[in-house]
This record gives sequence, structure tokens and C-alpha cells, in this order.
Amino acid sequence: MAYPKNDQLNNFDVYPRVFEAGKESEINIRPLGGRRVIEPEKEYDVLFCALDGGDPNDFPATGDFQSIKVKSDKDGCVKLTHAFSGEQEYFIRFLKDDGRTLIQFPVYCVEKDLAGRYPYIGDLHMHTTGSDGRQDPEVVCANYRKYGYDFTVISDHRRYYPSLRAIKAYKDVPIDLNIVPGEEVHLPEVNGRRNDVHIVNFGGEYSINALVEDVAVETDGRDVSVRAIRTDNVPDIMTKEQFSEKMLSLAEKIEAPDTVDALPAAMCKWTFDEIKKANGLGIFPHPNWRPNVYHVPEKFVDWLFDARVFDAFEVLGGENYYEQNGFQTLRYYEEAAKGNRVPVVGSTDSHDSYPETNVNGFICETIIFSPENERTALIDSVKKYYSVAVDTISKEFRLVGEARFVRYGTFLLRHYFPLHDEVCFEEGRLMKQYVTGSPEEREEAGALLKAMAGRTKRMLEKYFAF
Repeated sequence: MAYPKNDQLNNFDVYPRVFEAGKESEINIRPLGGRRVIEPEKEYDVLFCALDGGDPNDFPATGDFQSIKVKSDKDGCVKLTHAFSGEQEYFIRFLKDDGRTLIQFPVYCVEKDLAGRYPYIGDLHMHTTGSDGRQDPEVVCANYRKYGYDFTVISDHRRYYPSLRAIKAYKDVPIDLNIVPGEEVHLPEVNGRRNDVHIVNFGGEYSINALVEDVAVETDGRDVSVRAIRTDNVPDIMTKEQFSEKMLSLAEKIEAPDTVDALPAAMCKWTFDEIKKANGLGIFPHPNWRPNVYHVPEKFVDWLFDARVFDAFEVLGGENYYEQNGFQTLRYYEEAAKGNRVPVVGSTDSHDSYPETNVNGFICETIIFSPENERTALIDSVKKYYSVAVDTISKEFRLVGEARFVRYGTFLLRHYFPLHDEVCFEEGRLMKQYVTGSPEEREEAGALLKAMAGRTKRMLEKYFAF
């Protein structure tokens, strides 16, 4: 989802906007051609106002307002320095001569563990013509970059190769979108029964679907190049008979209550364990999806959370009825109340990358706070709980996750991502032209993409004082 710019973002550039607690930083405020608010070469009283502590006149024990004098330059620009004391949002408040507020600029301060972690927004579960989606993998990636994604994965049902196809499509041109390999895992039946718990392999270095002679092997072949991004230590392909014997053996040994069926439990655990071996992120998606009855029995979900066989919970997914995301959010917070800390993601489970034909194609996202926009860094950051899910079903977004990341993410969605999305839009448009245009259009798009490369990184360097 592209986030709209507020009036202040249209008329002022404030940079950086995010700072590390306790470190003095220089802040720049530059007018962008709107109605003049800060007059040139004038001295102002400025308050740094911490939002969490209340007004110090009423709450002197916690209130944190600090006052300085600054003078604007001949263009109405202001430079000032300040060391923010703790993690929260602050206002830089310019005062009129009578002491009332002239204008204020929101900024944010983070603690040391978040300093150096940048916000990357994207999706960890989506589909293309590689399974039951409506657009080709490379077009889906282009469209979602256009809408503001920093990273995405092609996680087609039963197949890993479509994600490799998307990566290959852009191998000769620099883009800032990180396309992560992946798949949605559906394994063959065992004794006429299937494990219908859907599992997403985000970023695994080899395909789990292609470990058994089934759809992926039949469609794409056996060569390592179509089922892995590494060339060594890729497991051999099992026959369906070998797979069945392995799962039945594991089912005899699985530790689970009587209310949990041993065979699907064993298949789930084996799949998530294999994703870990592949250095991927094993995601448990949409237990409250209702294709018939709830997709996963409540007792089975209880076991999955208690045993913690998965790496991350898709707390927000691809349907807009309340029972799915609402009940999954309830599950997340109930688990947290029990002391069960769970990494969360939000994913569209998109099957169509155009909002005109898919109202559910833009209903949730994930912000990952990561040192870099790179596969292993993103996976490690989610596993260490540095992520928050974003619900955009309604006009007013809502976030699900730990309180500090919800607060920080809310600030970023209002005061950083609208600027970021403008940069993404043009790159996404050119990416689609690069993979679908005429030879002349492809050449033009490639040249422009090369000229634009690195813009997102430069924005991070500008707006985050790390």
C-alpha cells in the first residue's frame, strides 16, 4: 500500500528524522516552496517536546520539554542540534512571539539496539502464474515495488522455481527491490492423507517441495539450478514411497497430545526443520482462513504454538473478513500474555498484483527492522523479533506486534514511508517496462534503472542518523 503524504511532508523536508538516544545530532529543516511559515533570518524559541512524559507543568516528574534559541538563514532553513534522551516520538516546536505554537515537526528517537536497523517494508507470501496467480513472477515483483515494497518473495504453491525466475529476470540491471527466493510447501499424500497445514518457506536456500518426486520435480526438473540457490549440501530427491515411509516413521515418534493427529504433526515438524536446514524462515500462515471450516483445528494450532516448530506467525493474511486476521491477532496477544514471544509477519497471500482487480492484494504488509535489505539479514531480524505486521484493510492502518515496534512503525508510516513510496513508484514502473516492453523500451528502462540505483539507500542515510 502506498501511504499518502501529509501536508507537512509536502511543504518541509526534515532530516534526519530518526536518531539514537543520547547522541547529539544535527537536524535540518528546509522549506519546499509552500506558504512561508518560518521567516528568513529570524530568531525563534524552539521546544523539544517528548510525547510520552506529559506536559511538565502538570507532570513535572516525567515531563521533558527543553528550550533553545535558533536563527533561520536567508532561505528560511534551520539547522539545530540536540541529544534526545529516550525512545519515543518528539516534537520540534517553533513558538510565536507570544509563546503559542507556530509549527512543530515530529521526529523519533530509538534505543541503541534499533540504531543501525533500518525499516524495510514488504511481503513474505504471494503467488504468480507459477501456481494460481494472475501475473508472471517478474511482473508481480515490479508491481509491488511500484506500490512501495523493499522486499518480496514469490512463494508459489508447490514450486520454488518461479521465485528464481523472478530473480533471473532482473539479474542484468540494478534494482533496490530485494527479491527473495521461496515457495509455499505442499507435500504428497501419505496413505491417502495430506498435511493441509500450509507452510511458507521464505528465503530457504533450497526447495522443500522439490525434495519429493511431485509437482515441482515434474514441472521444473531435478537439476539443482532449478531447486536451489546453492550448489552444495542440497538434499537428494526422495520418491513418494521413501517420503511416505519417512513420515510414517516420524509420526510414530512425534510428541503431541491425543487431540493432535500425529501424521500431519510429523509432516509439519519435518517441513519446518528442513526450512531451518535450508537457512530459511518457516512461516505458519492463516490458521483462521475458512475455505470450508477453519483451515487448522484450534487444538492443532495450540500444539504448533506450544511446540514452536515454526519461526514466524503470519498474524495478518490475505482475507478481509474479521474472523481471519482478527482471531489470529487475538491468538498472538493471548500467546504474548502467556509469556510466549512469537515473531510476526503480515502478508497479502496475493494472487493478483493489481488493486483494480484484487481488493485483497494490498491489505497487509510487514516492516522488518534490519541492518540491511538482504535475505539472511531480514530472516535473522524477524527471528530476533524485529518485525511488525501492518493491517491496511481499512483506510486507517493498524499495526500488530510488540508495543515499541508498533509505536515506531506508526511514526514511520506517517512521516517516512510516504517519501519512500514516491521513490519506489518510478522504479517499479520501469521494472515492468524492462520485462514486458519492446526492445527499445527495455533498453530505455534498463538505462534509467541503472541511473536510479541506490536511491532507497541514500534516503535511509539521509533520514536515519545512524
